Amino acid sequence: MNEYTFIFLGTAFTSQAPEQVAILEDHLFCVNANGIIEKIIAPNDAEYQLFLDSYEGTKNFHRLAEGQYILPGFVDLHVHAPQWAQSGTALDRPLHDWLHTYTFPLEAKFSNLDFATDVYEDLVQTLLSNGTTTALYFATVHKEASLLLAEICAKKGQRGLIGKVVMDDPEQNPDYYRDFDTITALKDTEEFILAVKNLGETVKQGVYPVVTPRFIPSCTDEALKGLGELAEKYDTHIQSHCSESDWEHQYVHGRYGKNDAFALHQFGLLGDKSVMAHCNFLSDQDAALFAKTGTAIGHCPLSNAYFANSVIPIKRFKGLGIDIGLGTDISAGATPSIYDNAKQAVISSRMLEDGVNAELPAEERGVPNSRLTMNDAFYFATAGGGESLSLPIGRIEENYAWDVQIIDTKVPTTKLPIFDPNEDLYDIFQKIIYNVRPENIREVWVQGERVHAR
Repeated sequence: MNEYTFIFLGTAFTSQAPEQVAILEDHLFCVNANGIIEKIIAPNDAEYQLFLDSYEGTKNFHRLAEGQYILPGFVDLHVHAPQWAQSGTALDRPLHDWLHTYTFPLEAKFSNLDFATDVYEDLVQTLLSNGTTTALYFATVHKEASLLLAEICAKKGQRGLIGKVVMDDPEQNPDYYRDFDTITALKDTEEFILAVKNLGETVKQGVYPVVTPRFIPSCTDEALKGLGELAEKYDTHIQSHCSESDWEHQYVHGRYGKNDAFALHQFGLLGDKSVMAHCNFLSDQDAALFAKTGTAIGHCPLSNAYFANSVIPIKRFKGLGIDIGLGTDISAGATPSIYDNAKQAVISSRMLEDGVNAELPAEERGVPNSRLTMNDAFYFATAGGGESLSLPIGRIEENYAWDVQIIDTKVPTTKLPIFDPNEDLYDIFQKIIYNVRPENIREVWVQGERVHAR
C-alpha cells in the first residue's frame, strides 16, 4: 500500500460536465506529497475497509464532521488586484469617469510598495477565505509591485497567475499612469516574466507570469505585437479585455476595421493559454475564432451588469466549444466571492432568456435557450476555470491538485436550512451554493497544503 501524505474521508461535490454534478458520498481521497489526488476510493471498493483500518487514527487521516462537505477550490479568471482598495466605490458612474476619476489614480499609487503590500496581502487572504484557490490577476504597470503580488501569492499558498499591465499609448492613457514608452513596457514585461518563472520553480502550487495588455485601446500596435512575441517566446498565459462594452467594441472596429478577437489574433494574443475577460459583443465569427484557437472567456456577470452594456450569451458560446470560467472582476464586480458570481451568472442568463421589457410580447422579449442552471455555473467556477487555464485544477478527480474548500453547513451563526437528516445530497449541494457564507468555509487547501482555517 502506498504511503499518502493525507487521506480525507467525506462527501464531495465536483463537476463531471457542464450540467452534471458528481456526488462522491463517503469516499476516501488519497493525496500524495506533491499535493495531487493520487487515488479515490468509493465505499463499495474492495480496498476501502483496508485503507480505513490502516489510516484511521493516524495524523494523516482527516474525517469530515457531520454536516461538512468538500467542494473544489474556485478559479477566479479576472481580478484587478489593486482595485481591491476601491471595491464597492462609484459603480454608478460611467466607465470612462470611473476609470479616470477613481481607478487610474488608485492604480498609480502602487509605485509605493508599502501600500501595495497592505492591499495585496489583504486581497489574497480574502480570496482564499472565500474559497478561491487560483486567481488570474491584473496587477499594475509597475514591475516591482507586480512581482510583489506574485511573491505574496507564493507565501500565502494561493496559485496566482499575475500580469504586469501594459498601457503604453500616450494618447489613450493619463500621463501620471502609463508605461514610460513602448520599449520600456516590453523590457519590463520580459524582466517580469523571467522573475516570476524563477519564483514559480520554488513554489509548490505554482505562480505564473501572464502577458497582459490592459486592452487594445491602452496599447500601441508595437506593444501588442511585442507582447504576442514575448508570450510565444516564453510560453506564457495571456489575458486582456475583449469586446466588453459598446465603446470598446466600436473603438477597436474603428481602429482596425475588425472586431477585438481578430485584432488580438493578428498580434498573436489568442491561444490555448489565453483568457479574455467579458467578451459580451463577440460575433459568431469571433466565437468560432476563440474555439479554434482555444481562447477562453472569463465571464464576469456582476461586473457586466454595471459596465458591459449587455448580457453575454454564455450558453450559446459554450455550445460553440469555447472554454468558459468565472471572474469576479474586482472592483467593477464589488464582491470577492465566486459564489456571488455563480448566482449572478444564473440570474443574468434568465433575464436574457425572458427579456426585460414588459411592454413587449413575451415571444419577442428575450433570447430563447439562454438560461444557465446552477450546475453550469458551478462548472464554470471550478472545472471550466481549470480548463481555461490549461491546468489540472478545478475537479476532485485522480491526477488533479487537492485544491478544495471544506464547507460546514452547521456553523451556528450561518447554519444552512437543512432540517431533514436524510436530505437529498443534491439538494444539500444546491443549498451550499446558494446560501454559503465565508463563515461556512472552514478550511481551504491548495496543492495539498492548508492555507486557510477558521
